[in-house]
Amino acid sequence: MHFHNLHRSPPFSSGNGFFLLGHHVSRWKRSYNGRELETRLFRNNRRNRGGVKKCLGASINCSSNASNGSSLPSIEQLSNARVIYSVAPSMGHNQESHPESHFRVPAIVKALEKMELTSKFRGSEVIELQNFEPASADDIASVHARAYVYGLEKFMDQALEKGLILIEGSGPTYATSTVLHAYCVDSVVAASKIMKDPPTGFALIRPPGHHAVPKGPMGFCIFGNVAIAARHAQRVHGLKRVFIIDFDVHHGNGTNDAFYDDPDVFFLSFHQDGSYPGTGKFDEVGSGDGEGTTLNLPLPGGSGDTAIRTVFEEVIVPCAQRFKPDIILVSAGYDGHVLDELANLQLTTGTYYMLASSIKQLAKDLCGGRCVFFLEGGYNLKSLSYSVADTFRALLGDKSLAGEFDNPNILYEEPTKKVKQAIQRIKHLHSL
Repeated sequence: MHFHNLHRSPPFSSGNGFFLLGHHVSRWKRSYNGRELETRLFRNNRRNRGGVKKCLGASINCSSNASNGSSLPSIEQLSNARVIYSVAPSMGHNQESHPESHFRVPAIVKALEKMELTSKFRGSEVIELQNFEPASADDIASVHARAYVYGLEKFMDQALEKGLILIEGSGPTYATSTVLHAYCVDSVVAASKIMKDPPTGFALIRPPGHHAVPKGPMGFCIFGNVAIAARHAQRVHGLKRVFIIDFDVHHGNGTNDAFYDDPDVFFLSFHQDGSYPGTGKFDEVGSGDGEGTTLNLPLPGGSGDTAIRTVFEEVIVPCAQRFKPDIILVSAGYDGHVLDELANLQLTTGTYYMLASSIKQLAKDLCGGRCVFFLEGGYNLKSLSYSVADTFRALLGDKSLAGEFDNPNILYEEPTKKVKQAIQRIKHLHSL
């Protein structure tokens, strides 16, 4: 991994070899493996010494008593909630023409407000976490190589003076601030101790994380948000068995690699066959003690709602039932939507409602309702915001409004035969 000072040179100019404005949007993930992030990433680290643990993220203060739950919602608040969410938009990356733009999370928040899904309209049913704690460097090092985590910290000080930092790891990535936290996990676990049907968590976090490999950044991703949350659930809450569902259109290779030999974390990804980054093949099933606890299901282009319903019923449910998880974490990518140009599936807003509703019920059946979603991809702002809003409706127990957004006339016949073959192959490999 190498770091270079860029001295304020624009990272997205047409002369930059890592980014060509003329390329079609569907080629972005192949040609560019990251994004600019604000150089504030480790600014507070130099200030937080002596009894106060180091934190990643400049805008949130870390106090030594934060981890004891003092900033979590009260028992009364938790007992009434149906959804707990947090917003970490990383606004420093503001290149509008980049698909992973700073408009993504604000578009979601605006849609939640417009559709009256926030606490302003839903009262105690919805809690937005305001004072959550970013992940510490040690938290991140539970998944990523310490050389990467602390090396990035060292060079961030230079970036404050000299401009952007270009990281050459698994592909060029520009670094600034990101806020990683597990307070959604903490809140959901706390609620599960006092009620049988606790609220579901949703971290509206940016940038995404499931491509970040243990040794460094990749594919728009700096740190593995879901992977870090999984280790947090294990270490802090004693939730030994973690079931991760990744429904982003791209394979979550970073999460896959982090737990490939771990029997206590089941990673299940269904994604478009042949899409970025080219990993996630059928025979990638884990190794050593973790053999069998990684399941990758590449689906043919054109797969849609019918395919995903079948995958859930015939693959996800039996895997989860057999694994007996203590918590379910979800890499929630919305770039499989038919309107999203970075891939070629034809999922709809209704598909995402179905997934959210079904996963919530699965968590209720198997692990006391403990379930947290983490935002991954989704680059068409309209389909992203409507789909996340309908996800919230599912988690709240409301009726879907997907019919007001989805246009069935743009859908085409699914490759039913190929989907069936893929599902039968994965069922055979995993004895489902």
